[in-house]
Amino acid sequence: MNETPDTPVLSFENVYYAYHTKGGETLAVRSLDFSLREGEFMAVIGPSGCGKTTVLSLAAGLLSPFAGEIAVRGRPVRESAGKFGYMLQKDELFPWRTIRKNIVLPLEVGKKNTEANREKALSLAKKYGLGDFLSYYPDQLSGGMRQRAALIRTLAPDPEILLLDEPFSALDYQTRLTVCNDVYGIIRGEKKTALLVTHDISEAISLADRILVLSRRPATAVALHEIGFEAMTPLERRESPCFSAWFEKLWKELNI
Repeated sequence: MNETPDTPVLSFENVYYAYHTKGGETLAVRSLDFSLREGEFMAVIGPSGCGKTTVLSLAAGLLSPFAGEIAVRGRPVRESAGKFGYMLQKDELFPWRTIRKNIVLPLEVGKKNTEANREKALSLAKKYGLGDFLSYYPDQLSGGMRQRAALIRTLAPDPEILLLDEPFSALDYQTRLTVCNDVYGIIRGEKKTALLVTHDISEAISLADRILVLSRRPATAVALHEIGFEAMTPLERRESPCFSAWFEKLWKELNI
């Protein structure tokens, strides 16, 4: 596959995946098709256990489909090492390293630990409110600040695509609202392309440009919606008259 100006950043074409156990084969993903545009924030929702995290693992090349094609800018995903940043449910900051050393860790691991790259990563931390906390340790920060540090760490190697696996699920409701706003602002500010999986319908509506709805296992696409909120923060979206209508529509699709 060759890249053209219209080539999506990430594409799934008729993708199938199954887990193999001693008890046999379990089909997890069936005939899944979707694409992610440059600079887009897409959310993936679906019933519990439907295979949302499996989709992220396939996108990152951590799992290989047994049928279908997954491509990054028109090239097989297996040739796209280093193009992804993966943010997990918990911040996973190392408690024995300062925030500064946690943020530059991917540069050390990826052999990109140059002075220029370190300065760029730390400038992001300062830009987004962590400049005064670089010498602190993770247990000295609030949950929200830790998650912000985790995102800056994910951005440090300058990935093309961010994969977010329910990154707010470990936070209390009040903190989630604030951090959701922060993370959205950082991703938009850095003009990143992002794919989020979440079980939280409200979260998906408040963050995404488009929402992909998956079926029960084996996961396949039920619907793909353009949400249509422009120039609004997640908190502003939640206050919009359209918010409840979207929630009701998505709820019904999840419970077909």
